Amino acid sequence: MNPPRIAITGMGAVCALGTGIADITAVLVAGRTGLRPSVRLPYGEQPFGEVGADNAVLESLIEGRFSPLPRSRTALLALLAAKEAMAGTADPRDTAVISASTVGGMDLSEDLFDDWRNGRMERAAMALEHPVYAHTRAVADAVGAQGFTTTISTACSSSANAIALGARLLQQGRARRVLAGGSDALCRFTVEGFRALSAMDAGPCRPFSADRKGMNLGEAAAYVVLERAEDALRDGRVPLALLGGWSNSNDAHHATATSPEGNGPYAAMREAIGRAGLAPEDIDHINAHGTGTDNNDATELRAMERLFGTVPPFTSTKALTGHTLAAAGALEAVIAVQCLRNGLVPMGFPVEGPMPGHTAMPVTTPQRRPLRAVLSSSFGFGGNCAALVLMNAA
Repeated sequence: MNPPRIAITGMGAVCALGTGIADITAVLVAGRTGLRPSVRLPYGEQPFGEVGADNAVLESLIEGRFSPLPRSRTALLALLAAKEAMAGTADPRDTAVISASTVGGMDLSEDLFDDWRNGRMERAAMALEHPVYAHTRAVADAVGAQGFTTTISTACSSSANAIALGARLLQQGRARRVLAGGSDALCRFTVEGFRALSAMDAGPCRPFSADRKGMNLGEAAAYVVLERAEDALRDGRVPLALLGGWSNSNDAHHATATSPEGNGPYAAMREAIGRAGLAPEDIDHINAHGTGTDNNDATELRAMERLFGTVPPFTSTKALTGHTLAAAGALEAVIAVQCLRNGLVPMGFPVEGPMPGHTAMPVTTPQRRPLRAVLSSSFGFGGNCAALVLMNAA
């Protein structure tokens, strides 16, 4: 018996490209970047993929004024994206929620740290929003979900793994509907951590460029609604796309680097394509992990060339959004679905030639062409590698 097909019936996102799916898609089509100096963080001209709305504006965009409204930026971004994703759901009570984050409410804790350090504890209760799971609880409560709820934190592969877990729950009959994705807000803790690793580019990041110097960090939230395709069609909901395949592997090489051969990325991409019932030559476009760091881009490109031979048109949209950490996998899955629906291969950083020792190079200008299947890759610290295959629902 074949397992049920998994449909994506709703999506929501907020990132540096815009607030909502329509705004983000319009910027992708135009080929514009969202990288710019931060308004909120004290890092001068360093580019970030910062959402162009402060917390007060985010609160105003969340209709209904959930009570009490969370104060961490991670949770506010999550609520905005989840609300958009669930807009077409008449009765959300039987929805499972699987959300991802790396820093949780760290942004709020940083803002309040001086108060706490100096004994001003009037707002100490806000520390309850610090744990990484707090935003997930806020999302589930806000959308009225009463099903299974959990939080995933596997670094930069987190929300791709959330989507994969949601698909597994549906195929095993353990959920009726799943809201899956993730959220991460920019904070000083993250910036200083990546600066300590010498992993940040002082200018706009250049994924898959010979002169790349590191990443630009970003913030985002993105969610998809997953259902069994037959359930959605029976209830009159037309799928936006199908989640054809997914995979998780582990490189087991280094705490912060993939193996020189890209074994983990290769295994994840190969298994996800196989689970979708496809061959590598059936993939029309790859939204690559593409952080702009020396290790990632070299090993990921090596894995892609090993798997595909002739690599299909590929892009790292982190050159447009920044690296949004735990939200990256879900955000890039949402972008992949919009690429399918709009026949779009978006551009990343316009490199002038392939990296030394390679022949493949990323797309340098937006392209319009029919797409049937898109591969989206997400690789995290500890060698945790995830891949998703998104397919046209027709």
